[in-house]
Amino acid sequence: MTTYLLAGGGTAGHVNPLLAVADGLRARDADADVRVLGTAEGLESRLVPQRGYELLIVDKVPFPRRPDRAAAAFPGRFRRAVAQVRQHIAEHAVDVIVGFGGYASAPAYVAARGAGIPFVVHEANARPGLANRLGARRAAGVGVAFEGTPLPRARLVGMPLRREIEDLDRSALRAEGAAHFGLDPGRPTLLVFGGSLGALRLNTAFAGAWREVLDAGWQLLHVTGERSDLEDPGEPGYALRRYVDRMDLAFAACDFIVSRSGAATVSEISALGIPAVYVPYAVGNGEQALNAASAVAHGAAILIPDAEFTPDAVPGRILPLLTDADERSRMAENAAEIGIRTGTENLIAMIDEALA
Repeated sequence: MTTYLLAGGGTAGHVNPLLAVADGLRARDADADVRVLGTAEGLESRLVPQRGYELLIVDKVPFPRRPDRAAAAFPGRFRRAVAQVRQHIAEHAVDVIVGFGGYASAPAYVAARGAGIPFVVHEANARPGLANRLGARRAAGVGVAFEGTPLPRARLVGMPLRREIEDLDRSALRAEGAAHFGLDPGRPTLLVFGGSLGALRLNTAFAGAWREVLDAGWQLLHVTGERSDLEDPGEPGYALRRYVDRMDLAFAACDFIVSRSGAATVSEISALGIPAVYVPYAVGNGEQALNAASAVAHGAAILIPDAEFTPDAVPGRILPLLTDADERSRMAENAAEIGIRTGTENLIAMIDEALA
């Protein structure tokens, strides 16, 4: 029996693909020994046990960004983290490690090399994180979600997706999705969302222009985020929700999307063949714009910079797309061509190669 140790965490961007692969390994072989390596502080500390997997703990050791006391203490703390992982490897007779980035992955890669076992790297973002940049140099396999991701020997495998997205039949669930949000399945629907916390820029723009969307004959499903204070106008055809726990139904009900461009968001939208406008989050290292770049280059989506997405952008740049059925159809076809629904399967195949 093969023992797999999946390393990653900190954010949903690392945890969700990790869990998709864990579920895929279990689905293929119910007796597979699948364990997860993560920190006690990250999102994995809650989500992994909830999913039924054992979480093995490693210290959280951030890479130093400046020469200070933390930098001086880093080598010793990192060696301790590596030793913790090597102990886990020995105690559980681990055969292969799969890293998804984050604090747990860097010591896992080093420990795997020291223990003489193969490891595989998966990078979800178009701009790789530091841990995966280091790990990819010696990995047995490097899988990426977006073409052009600058890692050595990278192979495009796609994003391991949640099963409800991977298996989603949008047309079969359209009526159920529309009913779930109080919408008419016979009318086109625009879905707007900015992630679990929402996006102030998107919320502000559509708060000032939602009426024009409805006047164009469209419905609007607007997921504002739990922290938003936007008031629901109670208008037929405008469904305002703070949070949606059934994004599969939201995707099934919609015909066009305006959203941020996190790696999972872009991967899911492309995999489902939905045309989109992406408004990348402007804070950070520009990774969201890079995540959207492939879809934009292939004509599956349009990118509007955050600073340009004002209420005027809705009638000026969104409505022309909503009223151009031919252009939307072309975008949908292009999205379906580049979208990958088999990310989990593809990455598991890479893991099998590493073990061969």
